[in-house]
Amino acid sequence: MRRCFIGHKVSFLGAGATFPRDGALLLWGMAPRPAGLDSHVPVIRMEDGFLRSVGLGAELTRPLSWVIDTRGIYYDATRESDLEHLLAFGHFSPELLGRAKALRERARAAGLTKYNLAGREWARPSGGRQVVLVPGQVESDASLAFGAPGIRTNMALLRAVRAARPDSYVVYKPHPDVLARLRRAGSEDAQAAQWCDEIVTDVAMAALLDEVDEVQVMTSLAGFEALLRGKKVVCHGAPFYAGWGLTEDVLAHPRRTRCLELDELVAAALILYPLYIGARGPVTPEHALDALQAWKARDAERVRPLRGVYRFFLRRVIGVR
Repeated sequence: MRRCFIGHKVSFLGAGATFPRDGALLLWGMAPRPAGLDSHVPVIRMEDGFLRSVGLGAELTRPLSWVIDTRGIYYDATRESDLEHLLAFGHFSPELLGRAKALRERARAAGLTKYNLAGREWARPSGGRQVVLVPGQVESDASLAFGAPGIRTNMALLRAVRAARPDSYVVYKPHPDVLARLRRAGSEDAQAAQWCDEIVTDVAMAALLDEVDEVQVMTSLAGFEALLRGKKVVCHGAPFYAGWGLTEDVLAHPRRTRCLELDELVAAALILYPLYIGARGPVTPEHALDALQAWKARDAERVRPLRGVYRFFLRRVIGVR
């Protein structure tokens, strides 16, 4: 945290602590503003970035990127965030767009995603049917509470996709936090096989995205990762990348009236909005990709015989939410 805010004093305050008069309050995600806090105190919100780590945040894997937001947070569609403001009003110079394109192409070629989990390869079925990927989400996540006013459960999404694509080959991938048993499965997730052709649990997201034709999401970041790979994306909620003319949107997004090019979205989401953290402090997105790619290569060679034991103790100590 202190490497993230070099030049500032970072203090961690418990409930009821006296707040410094000239400070700003940093909150994680959608944590509520403390009761009784003076209205003049600015609130800044923080969350994981979109190229985060090799491993799950729920496993306490250290993050390589964070986002810092002074207006809201990117997944709260009920109000404008700093990211939405960038997308709506930002100026994207040719130099910045060239940088965004290079970053996008490099991330795609390296198979980089948010968590970069290992997995087996996957090949689309023969026969020429359209292949549609439906990524599951953690149903208790704030991104659904604040960004999915319509469909808000995995099975409701899967049923909607099956109804809209009756002849397609539908692939459902449960959320990795749920597969690791670090977050609770959705209320009806056990019924997934009724509404899809295949449930995939041990395939890396990048490998899946390379093989499918279309991705349908509520608010999952997999939709953004699919856009990076040139895939069609259908949004049933209001993720930050919906409403800009790049996705097929089930819902209206009245605040988002600007039509963007893909690399304008990439420039805002991967260059201007996040903060990438190195060993001594902030680094450029390009240096972060270097680190992430090297980390992924090292992790591919590691054997983790005690991962199940580690997750067991995490569940006991932190609990499953």
